[in-house]
Amino acid sequence: MDKFVSHLKAKFITGLFVVVPLGITIFILKFLFNFADGILGSYLDSLLSAILDSEAHIPGLGMVTGFIVIYLSGLLTTNVMGTRILKWSDQLLSRIPLVKSIYSSSKQLTQVFKEGKTSYRRAVFVEWPRAGVRAVGFVTAEVERDGEKLVVVYVPTMPNPTSGFALFFRECEVHESGMTVEEAVKFVVSGGAVVH
Repeated sequence: MDKFVSHLKAKFITGLFVVVPLGITIFILKFLFNFADGILGSYLDSLLSAILDSEAHIPGLGMVTGFIVIYLSGLLTTNVMGTRILKWSDQLLSRIPLVKSIYSSSKQLTQVFKEGKTSYRRAVFVEWPRAGVRAVGFVTAEVERDGEKLVVVYVPTMPNPTSGFALFFRECEVHESGMTVEEAVKFVVSGGAVVH
């Protein structure tokens, strides 16, 4: 009986480590699909209902339409007329107070991906939030202020690495972590459970 219970326990724990990451992945993918589909989906459902004169919903139609809109936008902006329209809309959006900050930030972010630059150069340790405590950070830039070399380190919050703090440190205050950027990201996302 004890052997059966221990066998059951061992297999259950092993199965748990397989099912939980798979379940979380499916949940996130489902959320992203519903979110992407929901942006245009509700408008398309209303349009279909008006055309067909009855309630209609096609899952994924909003997402497909979104892909088509993005493709046509890319096609439009690669010709002369499209380039002029894009330049004009850039100038217009850069003058509207609240829109200006959101648009310029999102444009800079997409420019980073377009140019294939990686914002995280290396994973490091820094003393933060107080002396004696080490936090994992990512070096994003190196600057010089008043003749002193400073390192910009992005310290993410756990378990969501998209939020955090951009801090300036002296070069001597930044210590090598011995982890690659990928390993450090896994460490942050796992809440410190995955350590390399």
